[in-house]
Amino acid sequence: MNLQTPNANDATRSANRSRNVVPCSGLCSRCLDGCKGNCEVFRATFRGRELIYPGPFGEVTAGGDKNYPVDYSHLNIQGYANGAEGLPKGVAPGPDTARFPAVNTETEYGWDKKVKMSAPIFTGALGSTEIARKNWEHFAVGAAISGVTIVCGENVCGIDPALKLSADKKVVEAPDMDRRIAAYKRYHTGNGEILIQMNVEDTNLGVAEYIINKHKIETIELKWGQGAKCIGGEIKVAQLERALELQRRGYIVTPDPSDPITQAAYKSGAIKEFERHSRLGFVTEEGFMNEVARLRKLGYKRITLKTGAYSLKELAMAIKYCSKAKIDLLTIDGASGGTGMSPWRMMEEWGVPSLYLHSAAYEYASVLAKNGERVPDLAFAGGFSSEDGVFKALALGAPYVKAVCMGRALMIPGMVGKNIAQWIKDKDLPKTVAEYGQTPEEIFVNYEKVKDIVGAAEIKNIPLGAIGIYSYADKIKVGLQQLMAGARKFKIAAVTRNELMSLTEECAKVTKIPYLMDCYRDEAMKILTAK
Repeated sequence: MNLQTPNANDATRSANRSRNVVPCSGLCSRCLDGCKGNCEVFRATFRGRELIYPGPFGEVTAGGDKNYPVDYSHLNIQGYANGAEGLPKGVAPGPDTARFPAVNTETEYGWDKKVKMSAPIFTGALGSTEIARKNWEHFAVGAAISGVTIVCGENVCGIDPALKLSADKKVVEAPDMDRRIAAYKRYHTGNGEILIQMNVEDTNLGVAEYIINKHKIETIELKWGQGAKCIGGEIKVAQLERALELQRRGYIVTPDPSDPITQAAYKSGAIKEFERHSRLGFVTEEGFMNEVARLRKLGYKRITLKTGAYSLKELAMAIKYCSKAKIDLLTIDGASGGTGMSPWRMMEEWGVPSLYLHSAAYEYASVLAKNGERVPDLAFAGGFSSEDGVFKALALGAPYVKAVCMGRALMIPGMVGKNIAQWIKDKDLPKTVAEYGQTPEEIFVNYEKVKDIVGAAEIKNIPLGAIGIYSYADKIKVGLQQLMAGARKFKIAAVTRNELMSLTEECAKVTKIPYLMDCYRDEAMKILTAK
């Protein structure tokens, strides 16, 4: 099994000097006195805790790259030579009707008041990281015109420099949250929604009350965790006064900015940044039910839950509690996840990997269904970036999984589109882009589609990152149509676990998806032995 070594990775901007590395420790097999670096131990010698995190903060997103024994690549998709399930009522299947563009990729989630999306994908929680803040218009507008949901993540109000709190430390004004909601709503096409995520700090600050009273937001998401880490949300700040401000607001800030020793180190230039941390949640069934009831009393039409790669006990809690509380969507995020800021070694070594976690989620959901209990709509997250992964997740979790939550894969097109706009302005387009033209109209294959959606007068206000996200979502949609048509499934609800096969017996053991040489073997034998 090819596992990465723990002492050097591009995420932490570190590298081994030696060509030979001890597999377990990641240390060079020959550690030289006088070496000029640049392994993690070398850099941690003078930068200490900074080496815990990918960097530079605010400029990168990072994804764990540990190679697990079994993952989604160990599943393949079945194809069939006849049949067509899920065509519109009254349409007879045949070569002229069962064409791949006829595949309906729309999906919906919700207990009673459902939300429809144009494609079975939506964004991960784009919260208080700098990447999310500075690219928000690209992300939000892109999701809105694509007809998919965007999750505005935790701590957005709490870190807003312009935040105004009441005497009892409740949100009175949160301009950055206002900006984020307005950006999505302005271009919302009817499909998808913006929902706001809430952690312990957000609850203490009264975020739920603020967004429903001012913005009439219909959906709020509770957060137990994510696939990248098992501690609360984190960001970095570079200014001492900013660190003190966040500490005054009730956040955990390290190193302690109020400590005279820390302040002296900051003034001397040794400490260059501070970390802001969220508190750990403590989940109980009673507390969860009470919070759901409180949010419904405030007027929320839908309540969702995001949980991470915790043990199978917490997974069972999430599914069972969500069933009892009539939660509208449960997103289950597997390790190793992606992040704007998480401890790198935690990302690599903590948590239940996605395929294992999702296989267990299907098993546990089936237990509830067998007992006559309603299973909440599920979404799977953790390492997805293409249409084949979306198809596999939908099939593995069918019929309970309604969508796939994507983090970095839906952010990258926004950042690329933003940068193309700057490169055009600077007359510095790289060859990889310039080969398609010099203007947005020439470069973006879906420019005219977006123009048709928003109108000729409005297209000039659409950030190019949004057009990038629309183009990426369109690629996912068309690719998914092709895969679904090959599997003879013409709507999302028609996809079943039978559309998958395990490439290894170990994968079959984990997923309960049959080994490929066993799939349809009985049917094959009947054909061969028929007279």
